[in-house]
Amino acid sequence: MDQLTAQFTGQVEPWVVLSFSAVIFVIGLAGVLVRRNILVILMSIELMLNSVNLTFVTFSKQLHDMGGQLSVFFIITVAAAESAVGLGLIISMFRTLRSVDTDEIQLLRE
Repeated sequence: MDQLTAQFTGQVEPWVVLSFSAVIFVIGLAGVLVRRNILVILMSIELMLNSVNLTFVTFSKQLHDMGGQLSVFFIITVAAAESAVGLGLIISMFRTLRSVDTDEIQLLRE
């Protein structure tokens, strides 16, 4: 049992974390490009921002620099504000148009 515990106490390799981050980013990008529901698009954007945060933290750890972690702090702050404002706009649009589908919303085209 001690050998098993000793085997899994190591750190995760950076390429594993970066690969995971790339997969999350691609899933978020596919969600933005394919889906038409505004709520799903906002969640996909959040996925993309979180994958970028994961990349910043990974490189910050590798380079022994706190700049990446400070960037993550500000990105999280901006993402929270973006979510609050975006959700407020979506609720306002839904109250007037009764839809959150991007194909049905024509406000910017008029």
